[in-house]
Formats: sequence, C-alpha cells, structure tokens
Amino acid sequence: MNTVILITGTSTGFGRNAVSTLAERGYKVFATMRDIAGRNAATTRELRSLAKAKSWNVEVLEMDVTNEASVNQAVEKALHHAGRIDVVINNAGIAALGITEAYTVEQFQQVFDVNLLGVARVNRAVLPSMRRQHSGLLIHVSSGMGRVVVPGFAAYAASKFALEALADTYRFELSAFGVDSVLVEPGMHRTPILEKFLAPADQARVAEYGSTADAIDRVKSVFDQARTAQETPPPELVVEAFVRLIETPAGERPFRTVPTPSSQRLLEPYNALAASLRETVARNYKVHELTVLQ
Repeated sequence: MNTVILITGTSTGFGRNAVSTLAERGYKVFATMRDIAGRNAATTRELRSLAKAKSWNVEVLEMDVTNEASVNQAVEKALHHAGRIDVVINNAGIAALGITEAYTVEQFQQVFDVNLLGVARVNRAVLPSMRRQHSGLLIHVSSGMGRVVVPGFAAYAASKFALEALADTYRFELSAFGVDSVLVEPGMHRTPILEKFLAPADQARVAEYGSTADAIDRVKSVFDQARTAQETPPPELVVEAFVRLIETPAGERPFRTVPTPSSQRLLEPYNALAASLRETVARNYKVHELTVLQ
C-alpha cells in the first residue's frame, strides 16, 4: 500500500523540498499551504506542473493552519481522495527576532497560533483516522531553539519549547494506538525563513534598550550572513531526516533527530539525558507501558 504523506507549509523551505523528494521516492503527497489561489498561486502551478511532467502522485490543497475549518477541510479532502493518511509533517512555521518586551501580546499570539496551535489543529484533524488504522507517524519540525535559547528569539523559542512538550505528550498517549510522534530539530539552513523574521511592533520600546538592542542586531547579523554563506547547510539535510524517519520501522524511530551538523554536539548530549529522564518520569507516574509503541 502506498504511504500517504500530508505536509504543511509547502510553499518554500523544508516543506517545498520535502514534496519533491518524497514524490520522487514514490510516495503519495498532499502538499498544503495557504492562499493557493493568491500569493502562493505560482508555487501551486509549479507543483502541479511538475507533478504532471514527472508523474508524481502529488496534490496541492489549501490549508491555513491558523484556521480550524481550513485544516479540517483539507484533511477531509485528503482522506476522501486517498482513504488514509500515514504521515504528517508539521512543518508550517514563522520566526520572530527582536527585543522581547517590544513584541505585543498579539504578536506572541500570532507566533503561537502557527507554531503550536497550528500543529494541535492538524494533529486533532488527522489522529482519529490514524488511531482507527492503528498506525501513523507525526513528524514535528521543531528547532535547536526548542532546546536552547538565543537572545532576541523569545516568542519563537517559547513556541518551539512548547511544541517539544506537545510532541512528547503525544508520544506517550498515542503509543497504545500504534501512532508515533517524533521531533526534528534543525539549526540554521539556507531557507527563506532567514529573510522573514517578524519584527517587534513597539519600536519605542526597542529604542529604550540602547546597547542591548545593538546586541540583538549582532544576533541578527549572524543569521543575515548565514543566508548566503557556503557553509550554511541546505534544506536537503532536514528532508533527509524526514525520509529516514518515514522509512524506519515503527517502534525503532528516535524521538529527537538533529539533522544540522553544527548543532549536533550541542544538542545530542542534552537529548540523551532527556530520554533517560523520560523513562524515569514514566516510572514515577506509573505509566511505563506508554513508553513502548504498540
């Protein structure tokens, strides 16, 4: 049976690259993005044209992860067309860089609505069918900033820390249904997100921070340089991690994958310790059976 994969945020970056890579490997792919008749119309036409020319099994669906009706409609269409969804790659996301105090509450809500609540909406839509078929894989695209904090990234990092907790809880609670929940934690890669940081709305507050605001500018300069630096890895490394997770047998997948070489030395010892603590927590709360995919 052909594995069916639904990917969010496929207009650019990891999501766009994942569509091509997975389609070339013969998977059925539902590429979702918002505004396919508007600002993403060109990308939609390109994907549909490529699918036809290369005989890819790809369908483009409208999905705004911040809108529950949009999410539900896209998932219903995918289930109607394919009969099942085996893998979801929760890739849609936005980033924000600036003085934390200068972000309004509404801006924090905007970041969380995509990076955390968008994931909850998508998973809530697909999980009933995955539980019925007693199989499935949820891949959550987190970040190195879901594990360590960089100054100026409070809204983004907080949303990714929360995503890590969400994915971990899913992993416990879905194990009895044969549904796996995993995380991919990229570092910096050459993708358009490096050009699209949400800036703080309250520039008057930024001005009050003086040299600290200058320090945040230095942080931003690191990302600006990474956009074009040859040593910055391409998105393919992250997509290769998706492929490995999809093609690893159920029950053998690592919970956390760090695809970016420069981040591995920093994050992998931390992740190994977290894995051991997870076992301890499960024993302490008498739910050790939930650590094994069934």
